[in-house]
Amino acid sequence: MAEHPAPHPGITPGADPGAPAASPLSGLRVVDLSKILAGPYVTMSLADLGAEVIKVEHPEGGDPTRRWGPPFNGPDATYFLAANRNKRSIALDLKSPAGQEAVHRLLASADVLVENFRPGSSLAAIFDYELLSARYPRLVLLHISAFGETGPLRDDPGYDMVAQASAGLMSLTGEPDGPPLKAGYAMGDLGAALFGLIGVTSALVERERTGRGQYVTTSLYESQLALHINWATGYFATGERPARLGSGHPSLVPYQAYPAADGHFVIAVGSDGLFRRLCAALDRPDLADDPRFSTNRDRVAHRGELNAELERILGTADVAHWCETLKAAGVPAAAIRTLDEVYDCPQTAALGMVQEVDRPDAGPLQQVAFPVSFRGERPSVRTAPPALGQHSREILAELGYGEAEIDLLTRGPSD
Repeated sequence: MAEHPAPHPGITPGADPGAPAASPLSGLRVVDLSKILAGPYVTMSLADLGAEVIKVEHPEGGDPTRRWGPPFNGPDATYFLAANRNKRSIALDLKSPAGQEAVHRLLASADVLVENFRPGSSLAAIFDYELLSARYPRLVLLHISAFGETGPLRDDPGYDMVAQASAGLMSLTGEPDGPPLKAGYAMGDLGAALFGLIGVTSALVERERTGRGQYVTTSLYESQLALHINWATGYFATGERPARLGSGHPSLVPYQAYPAADGHFVIAVGSDGLFRRLCAALDRPDLADDPRFSTNRDRVAHRGELNAELERILGTADVAHWCETLKAAGVPAAAIRTLDEVYDCPQTAALGMVQEVDRPDAGPLQQVAFPVSFRGERPSVRTAPPALGQHSREILAELGYGEAEIDLLTRGPSD
């Protein structure tokens, strides 16, 4: 098989010119064929950590989340802008021979490929791992699906909502006498993204020992099962179907939201010692001596009675009073903040969790930064989420295409 042309002189394969040299994944090249949220979140995280990420999108519309709005910020929906910073975008039709050839040129110098093709689709066959591995033996391929590689549901499509329903999260979320609810975050997508990120980085570490890449898979369904943790273990032990508890905890009481005079706040008591501190702070030491409440096992068994007592007490003062009182007593408690309050909070500012990047077409864009620091420094938001095909010409030039070939590959459907 003929060798592909080397990248354009002056471009080091896998090096992001904007990434600090000390970035943990500096020197890695990632080809992103995924869309929506799980895959793009994996690749954005890799980009945040210093990898060069090239996002391949269809010329007609690109990633569907570009249109998942309102809200919009500039030409793109904020949903897209949330998961695609620090990447370059090239527009290619993956079903065309020319588009496939361009992707293969990218893969010739790539370390990681991320995709979420539906099993059995034509693209899954075209970019099959066995075929790619024979050609690029060091390639790590991450495949994210809805339901996993085997089983009766393997070919079913699925979005985050489907995962939350089918994998049990919605059955655990909501008030006991209310309807099932989805989590406020896209826990199906984001759970799969985080496990996928672990899988990719683990495969890269193994490649250092073996010299070979591998096929890494996860799914929205599997990731939700992995996150059941104590819920699943409790079910295995008892055989009892867990019930929705609102903000309550299945194994700890008091550990939930409570109403004060002017709103709700949370109390998190994780030990009998903390419960005694709580009772003293509430001027009700008798509750700690009540045999219904003296141990956590007792409190869980008498959840309703204890919560009724606490609600009567807590309704006599406002949230600020109780949070200050309990904090002084060493009892974990917090007001329930809205997002505007969270991003106005001095703690958020002190951590540097919001960074700003400029977009020539739409002005400054704020982003929530990567939540891990290295040597005391947080990875930076270097570049804004790209416009569709923003970097097509420069990437194709790096891959050795001539101007005439680039014109053919980048012309629109109406050209």
